Amino acid sequence: MLRLVLPKGSLERATFQLFEDADLMVQRASDVDYRGTIDDPRVIDVTVLRPQEIPRYVASGLFDVGITGRDWVEETGAEVVTLTELHYSKATARPIRMVVAVAGDSSVGTVSDLPAGVRVHTEYPELTRRFFEKAGVDAEITLSYGATEAKIPEIADAVVEITETGRALRAAGLKILDTILVSYTELIANQQAFDDPAKRKAMEQIRTLLTGALEARGRVLVKLNVDEPALAAVIELLPALKSPTVSKLFGEDGYAVETVVAKSEINILIPALKDAGATGIIELPIAKIVH
Repeated sequence: MLRLVLPKGSLERATFQLFEDADLMVQRASDVDYRGTIDDPRVIDVTVLRPQEIPRYVASGLFDVGITGRDWVEETGAEVVTLTELHYSKATARPIRMVVAVAGDSSVGTVSDLPAGVRVHTEYPELTRRFFEKAGVDAEITLSYGATEAKIPEIADAVVEITETGRALRAAGLKILDTILVSYTELIANQQAFDDPAKRKAMEQIRTLLTGALEARGRVLVKLNVDEPALAAVIELLPALKSPTVSKLFGEDGYAVETVVAKSEINILIPALKDAGATGIIELPIAKIVH
């Protein structure tokens, strides 16, 4: 049904983990294999390629569905359908920012302060060119093949680089002047494949599984029993996605309560629930949450 392309490189491990969490484990002969399979009737095959290539290949119809960053969709100008943002990155759930940076001791305070002919190195020449044209700055833009932040000041006057926290740029002695783009990882689709009803349904189902797995991260299900006099106090303690589920226990003057809570809060919450009168408290892992 669907030909799938996944990103190789910095996003590779996090992407494969997400698919495993969604019960869509990618099987490969080795970690360096560019081909894989998923034991699911909706996926014909899996290819692993660099994320900067994926938007063009999906747009051209070589693949039906892919995962890449919004930064590469914008850089390539590929016309694809965004099925959803997937809020994960190589290490966190933060988006990446594409920023303009200069030496930390530079007197330049804004992009408009940069002089004509400023040397800018970047892995995103097209996005950078459009940005500087819009800013009215005549820049000499050069494609960088990596280690971009190390090129200031000898090789470049400014760089356009991606960052999650800005820590690596600060460590390199740089300061950020402006943000060009905020980019999440995206699940994208070929337009023609998306227009096919059967393929669209398969895409939407894959999307549901992936977003459900992401939604469940860091959350657990808590189940407990409580007598009626303590019910209000116990409910007051429970955070919930919407509201706790409360059911009357058969033949008893009590209730069964369950809700989803952040795992980071659970070790504080369980003793507090016990103190408030809850009994039979159970903590359960959650694989997916689908709204």
